[in-house]
Amino acid sequence: MMFDRTMLLQRFEDMYAAPPTHVIRVPGRVNLIGEHIDYCGLSVLPMAIDRAVWLALRPNHLEKIRIATTAVGFTPAEFSTLTPIVTGQPGDWVNYVRAAAETILTGNLLVHRTSPPGFDALIDADLPLAMGLSSSSALVVATALALVVTAGMDDLEHVCENNPSFCLELADELARGERYVGTAGGGMDQAACLMGCSECAIRVDFDPLAVTPVPVPPDWSFVIAHSGDKAEKSGAAQQVYNRRTEEARRAAQKAWNILGEPECFQMASDEGLRSYEGLLEYTDILEKSKKILDSTSYRRFRHILTEARRVSHAEEAMRAGKLAQFGKLLTASHRSLQDDYEVSTHQLDAMVDTALASGASGARLTGAGLGGSIVAICPANNIENVLAGLSYGTPFIVRPSEGATVSLI
Repeated sequence: MMFDRTMLLQRFEDMYAAPPTHVIRVPGRVNLIGEHIDYCGLSVLPMAIDRAVWLALRPNHLEKIRIATTAVGFTPAEFSTLTPIVTGQPGDWVNYVRAAAETILTGNLLVHRTSPPGFDALIDADLPLAMGLSSSSALVVATALALVVTAGMDDLEHVCENNPSFCLELADELARGERYVGTAGGGMDQAACLMGCSECAIRVDFDPLAVTPVPVPPDWSFVIAHSGDKAEKSGAAQQVYNRRTEEARRAAQKAWNILGEPECFQMASDEGLRSYEGLLEYTDILEKSKKILDSTSYRRFRHILTEARRVSHAEEAMRAGKLAQFGKLLTASHRSLQDDYEVSTHQLDAMVDTALASGASGARLTGAGLGGSIVAICPANNIENVLAGLSYGTPFIVRPSEGATVSLI
């Protein structure tokens, strides 16, 4: 899958009878480690990748968004930018566009806008859809940036690489805004899409949101392979994801209660999820919590706390260039997601095992699970063996990429 900029510009002009004024590129991301803990306020280690969503746009000054995509099977849409913006049917791809619009137009980022927000847009992508690589979050971010541009803030000093504080604020707002589609997620995806760093992974911290680049050793290679099952963000998969969020909240509350410090839980934001950061300070918390949590809650709790520690160790291993150690942490993360958090599938488990048997140093599901993809890591001199072993999953190599960019035509 290759992105053709010339084709996108021509198809835009054919559709809207005028050329676009801007092109926005928003990369997908692969989460290397730190799964299902961003909504607990715990640090994660993703990287933006060299596959992206591209949005060509032109202001229309009509207080409406008209949007289409080159992808087959997705119907063009048009809606007013007058708030409130009503959601469409569950699973409608345009709900992610609406989510961005509702968030931006009711927030504080465009209070000084100089023109009515509204634009015509055409989407293209070399980022595969529904593979757990944040194609939906990339679309949300692209739409938000399009609104910023068309509201008269297009001097580019307010956007992306020239203004990290703006990006942090935008990522924070969009993390909350994406819950418009019904997913109670964290803020990792938006931060990675906006603030990725070339040749680096990024550690994303929360409360407050912060990003720290972590250089990727040049001889490390990352392979993505698809399980064959879509990583959906609607329907039954969304219900399971939201259930895990609620299970995490309840486990944190009970843990604080046994420590005799319920006020710490009550003071935490997001109904207690941020209180996990404080729980990490107690070395015996797992032993104590096992006595008061039921079996399922304990396994969820154990994944969250052990995954947070794996993130810290993985960052240390990456900075030290210790590939074998990093790989073991990835595989341990997968086993925890498989057994304790129960978000893996037989297909994902089999792909991890295949990657390891083919010479990968480590592998795990990436994204929320319940379908989607795995990420495998290996030394560059063994990449062909890993690709061959995973050939049934149409594997491809990804490299760490810079975050979102906006360019004038």
